[in-house]
This record gives sequence, structure tokens and C-alpha cells, in this order.
Amino acid sequence: MKEKAILEIHIDIAERGLKMMTELGEVSMIPFAGTCDCDAFKGIVEPWGVDTQIVNQANIRHLSARYVLTGKDEEGNDCHIYIENNGWMENKPSMSFTTVPTFLTDSPVLAPILHRNQFIGTGNVEKDGLWIRFYEIDH
Repeated sequence: MKEKAILEIHIDIAERGLKMMTELGEVSMIPFAGTCDCDAFKGIVEPWGVDTQIVNQANIRHLSARYVLTGKDEEGNDCHIYIENNGWMENKPSMSFTTVPTFLTDSPVLAPILHRNQFIGTGNVEKDGLWIRFYEIDH
């Protein structure tokens, strides 16, 4: 299985979010914004994106982020990309994680690529912040 990079997003974490502790686990809601500067798309992550993280009783962290990119596709057309990005990991300090993204777009150029369910995502904390990268899986 080969992977082809399609999008790379630099995430800016908002300073305030919500963290709630319960007898069944923990819930965090983390607002964020960001930028995307790739060959296929250049633009911003709208500032109403939110990553909801739930840690269950088995100490597994479920990550679920939903957000919209606004910008221009590779042909210079104004467009949007909606992203729902889900993942799971052990609840311990980690510098990286893997996700399964779903995309919707109003770009006729990007739709033939993004409207397929053949993607994985990675999240990596690097010295300049959090990077989310999406790859198309080539079977």
C-alpha cells in the first residue's frame, strides 16, 4: 500500500477550551484555526473548528475534529473543504497520532479526489506546532 500526500495543515490551538471530568471519563473541546499551503489548496482553517476528545474508562482517547477550510483550489477557484477527522489512541503523552478523515468540497477540481473514502491522516507535534497531514491510500 502506497500513500500520496494531498493536504498539510498547520493548526493554531486556541487558548481557551473546555475540559470536563466525570466518573466515566474526561471530555475536552479544543477550538482551533490554522492555515493550509499545498499544491492542491491554499487557504485558512476557519476559526470555528473544534477538536472533541473523550477519554473513556479504558483510558482510550477518541479524537473527533470538524472544521472548514476556505481558500482556493489548484486552479485558483474560491472553494471550501469540510473535514471530519476521527482517531483513537492510548491516553498517554504522544507526539503523533493517526486518523481517518472524511472530506466534502464545493470545488469541482478537488471533488473527484476528496469525495472518496481512501485516506488516512497523521497528526504530529513539531517544534513549530501541530501539523495535520492527509494522504490518499493507493491500493
